[in-house]
Amino acid sequence: MNQCTLKSFTSFDGQAIAYRHWPASSDTAVILFHRGHEHSGRIAHLVSELGGPHAYFAWDARGHGLSPTSEKYLPSAADSVRDIQCFVDHITQSHGIPVSNMIMVAQSVAAVQVAAWLHDCAPQVRGAVLASPAFEIKLYVPLARSFLNLWYRIRGDFEVKSYVKARHLTRDIARQRDYENDPLITRPISAKLLLELDDMAKRIVEDAEAIDVPVQLLISGRDYVVRSQPQHRFFEKLGSAFKERRLFSGLLHDILGERDRTEVVNRVRIFIEQCFDVESKASDLTSAHLQGFTRREMDRLESPSTGWRRFFWACNRIGLRLGKYLSSGIAIGFRSGFDSGASLDYVYENRPSGFTVLGRWIDRLYLNAIGWRGIRARKVMIEALTQTTAQLLRSKNMPIRILDIAAGGGRYLLDHAKEIMPDYLLLRDACPHNVKQCQTRIQASGMADWARAELGDAFDQDTVASSSPSPTLVIVSGLYELFSDNEKVAKSLAGCATAVPSGGYLIYTGQPWHPQLEMIARCLPNHRDGGPWVMRRRSQLELDQLVEAAGFRKIKQHIDDFGIFSVCLAVRVDA
Repeated sequence: MNQCTLKSFTSFDGQAIAYRHWPASSDTAVILFHRGHEHSGRIAHLVSELGGPHAYFAWDARGHGLSPTSEKYLPSAADSVRDIQCFVDHITQSHGIPVSNMIMVAQSVAAVQVAAWLHDCAPQVRGAVLASPAFEIKLYVPLARSFLNLWYRIRGDFEVKSYVKARHLTRDIARQRDYENDPLITRPISAKLLLELDDMAKRIVEDAEAIDVPVQLLISGRDYVVRSQPQHRFFEKLGSAFKERRLFSGLLHDILGERDRTEVVNRVRIFIEQCFDVESKASDLTSAHLQGFTRREMDRLESPSTGWRRFFWACNRIGLRLGKYLSSGIAIGFRSGFDSGASLDYVYENRPSGFTVLGRWIDRLYLNAIGWRGIRARKVMIEALTQTTAQLLRSKNMPIRILDIAAGGGRYLLDHAKEIMPDYLLLRDACPHNVKQCQTRIQASGMADWARAELGDAFDQDTVASSSPSPTLVIVSGLYELFSDNEKVAKSLAGCATAVPSGGYLIYTGQPWHPQLEMIARCLPNHRDGGPWVMRRRSQLELDQLVEAAGFRKIKQHIDDFGIFSVCLAVRVDA
């Protein structure tokens, strides 16, 4: 194995993150992720132990080792997922290794973060080894999590000192001594980060069916740090066609650094060789609207609730209907549909309004619902990717001609359009009222010389394809999430692909997960017929496959801190 070199890359927010690189002549890579509190030097032994012709990479996670965190910036759990994506992008761009030739090996907290990356971003890596993933940390003090959450809400973020001793991690005396004396070990952890990691872990375990890449799960039989039940539940729900679970009954939490780790390392080596020897293809999810776990979930939501849950949701509906007399936002939802352009405009504006102080308080609670916070985050992500796309088009000397095929009232794009200064902007929508709103806003904003609005069906392939002048950027925001049928989405995307020239771009949004799907389905009417607003989620992999089948290739993705809404940028490629 070649000598290790210490390097760094710049993450999404400008933070420098250090990593170690062991080069090789092969175009395959194994990427190592250390457990919480530690750093890349603590897993460097795996490079020689695993061996093989592959290049190896190991980072010092943000706030660990040689990658300190700015005192002015408090990282979130979602930032770790963004950091992983930036690390992978850096390896591809700087070392010429495609993501399809990478295998991830992660332990403990890092295993949760890598699992979240696999779920949220749907990267087509060769495989992932998740060792003792910290899906549920053992907190020996009764009600410890509830206390942490309460104290965090009262006083804001604070540091939590790790209670874990080296002897609880490994029986390797040398590694125990190094852990106790290593100045690069990070003892405390942010309470905010700890709580967010717990939420992330629960989300990934419950929705593990969305993960499709080969996964090897290593479970420590004598783990004093994390619980094993969620690990087994994760494996049983895992959607991977090729998955492997190994339980090592006598080993402690640091399973990859245990005294008797020979068998563990051998199993990992065999798994890595299998993944590189046989290229695994992702399941075809383009027909997931007919069968699959999200279809089954939707069928459950369309069926009447029973027992005490029927009573529970009936009480919720009554409460909301009473709330519409006090809260302006709830009133708009019942009047025009909670998924309507009018509702979204109100959510974007984010100014609580209602009858009396009580009504304004209820409206504030309504606007602060996690789904609406995700919607506002989605708007920010669309603006950022639109700005990025404008820069890419200018670098190619291509005109900036934007088409939004379902613009609603146009607020989210028109608010940002003057910063982009496109050559042309066309806002379409199937609702005459929304088109009229767009026209009014265009006139009021002084954009009439280069922007216009018109009626148009986003699911009519010919209508989308015949857009004139030909757009170099098509935006589809918040549309496909409302429709289950992949055939309709495929026709819409085919129209986009015909309209956009080679080298042009598509920005599309998705909803790979939502914590309030049942509440929405049981309580909120939609804008089409006033019936229940039942949504079928699309995993990120399913949505990306539909986009790729139309003739686009995803090149960048953002996702909100909650893991609800994704915003992706894809480039039109030649057939």
